[in-house]
Amino acid sequence: QVQLVESGGGLAQAGGSLRLSCAASGGTSRYTMAWFRQAPTKDREFVARISPSGGTATYADSVKGRFTISRNNAKNTVYLQVNNLKPEDTAVYYCAARNSGGNNFDYWGQGTQVTVSS
Repeated sequence: QVQLVESGGGLAQAGGSLRLSCAASGGTSRYTMAWFRQAPTKDREFVARISPSGGTATYADSVKGRFTISRNNAKNTVYLQVNNLKPEDTAVYYCAARNSGGNNFDYWGQGTQVTVSS
C-alpha cells in the first residue's frame, strides 16, 4: 500500500514560485508519479507526470515551461517546482502514483493548497 503526503503549498504572488513535495511511504521507484490539480468549481486536471526512472516528463500545455516535475527515488519523494505563478494556478494540488503497467493512478495524496494572488 502506497501512501502519499503532499507539502509545500501556500500563498504566493503572481510571478512567484513554490516547490511542492510528495513524500511516499513504501517504495515507489517503479511507479509513474504525477501531479494533478483541482480549482474551485472545476474538474481535476492533469498537470505533470514523470516516469519511474525520472527520464521522461510530460506536462499539460498550461504549465509547460513554468513547472518542472522531478523525483528522488532514494528519498521516495516527487517534487513540482512551480515558477512564474499565475492566479489561474490557484488550486489544490494532488500527488498520484500509478504502478508500472497500470492504466489508472491508484494512489492519491490528500492535496496541498496553492493560492496565487494578483
